Amino acid sequence: MALSLAQVQSLFGVPASGAASAGVAQAIPALRRATAEGAEAKGMAREAKDPVTLSTLARFRQALDKAESIEQALTDPRVLKVLMPALGLPDQVGNPGLVRRALLSDPADPKGLAAQLGAAWKAAAATLGAHAAGLDALRDPAMVQRLTDAYVKYAYRSGLDEQQAGLSDALYFLESAGRAERVFDILGDPVLRRVVTGALGLPEQIAVQSVEAQGRAVTARLNMASLKDERAVRMLAERYLIAAAGKAAEAAAGQQADPLSMITRLAIRA
Repeated sequence: MALSLAQVQSLFGVPASGAASAGVAQAIPALRRATAEGAEAKGMAREAKDPVTLSTLARFRQALDKAESIEQALTDPRVLKVLMPALGLPDQVGNPGLVRRALLSDPADPKGLAAQLGAAWKAAAATLGAHAAGLDALRDPAMVQRLTDAYVKYAYRSGLDEQQAGLSDALYFLESAGRAERVFDILGDPVLRRVVTGALGLPEQIAVQSVEAQGRAVTARLNMASLKDERAVRMLAERYLIAAAGKAAEAAAGQQADPLSMITRLAIRA
């Protein structure tokens, strides 16, 4: 049974005004629609035919064909635009130097850069296998297809955020939270971190604290064992979505109230 708007407001303490109410009320139903059987497969099939997605993937393959070394490939913007989202690190597209060093490091070496950067980087380096096989690993047809499929999924899910703030993060969390064994696996993954801290109501300023202090703040509110419980994970995802909807609506309301924004919009209309 879907929660009513009044129930959502009562349970999570969100504002009852305007766009905020509408966004929050639709958060959980949006997640249910997105996780319904067959919904993602249909969405990805549509995304795979999108002209922008097709163009991005074509440039990715062209760059791979022209690359003379793995180092060149891992610093090419056309490659990184697909590779990093496909490996679960979309926020690193603009960091070619770090990407090259991390993905060429040995993920099995605890002193290697990928391992030191956290679970997400370690998994990305292990998936790609460039440390051992170099450019051949990236050009392998099976790997190209795997990255292509992962990028299409990323593009599809990102589009869902236009309908409901935070929905792509929530979907990623649902499928990935169970792999987090330690609190540092959460803190080392940008999306898991965003969902957990958002769901727990931890302030963004927590990022200025030491990793150890951040870990204590999370574990004081979250039993890591609960991430193996599908129902508990779902509840965290829902809490995050509600918080994200509230933030998005507050930001939109603030922009609407800003005099400069109002003048700009009126000028555009004129």
